[in-house]
Amino acid sequence: MSSASFHRRIALATCVVLAAAPLSAAMAQQPPRGGGGEPRAAMRAEMMDRGSRGDDRSLSDAVRRVQRSTGGHILGAERVPFDGRDINRVKYMDDRGRVRYMDDPAPARSQPRTPRSDMSSLRGDNP
Repeated sequence: MSSASFHRRIALATCVVLAAAPLSAAMAQQPPRGGGGEPRAAMRAEMMDRGSRGDDRSLSDAVRRVQRSTGGHILGAERVPFDGRDINRVKYMDDRGRVRYMDDPAPARSQPRTPRSDMSSLRGDNP
């Protein structure tokens, strides 16, 4: 085998690999076959949209409650993690011009959490 034919084979193999790369990337982006992917994706998007609207609504409700209870000028509001859950923290200016924070608990879950039965085994030294 001559050196020229060897280089041609290497060049041909390289061209085949480079030509196949975009095709494999395009196929990887296709939705799964079987028709089950589209309804799940639509349902997931709807739940995410509904969840984000609910969070925004509860944050705006917290702002309204703080506004009504303090009569102060609202400077900002955010959701912050506290003690394993999210609370609404509202920043406002009181009548003396001082900046204050008020933590408004997020709405309770629809079903309360059940206590874990295996907690006693985790704390062997506590009665």
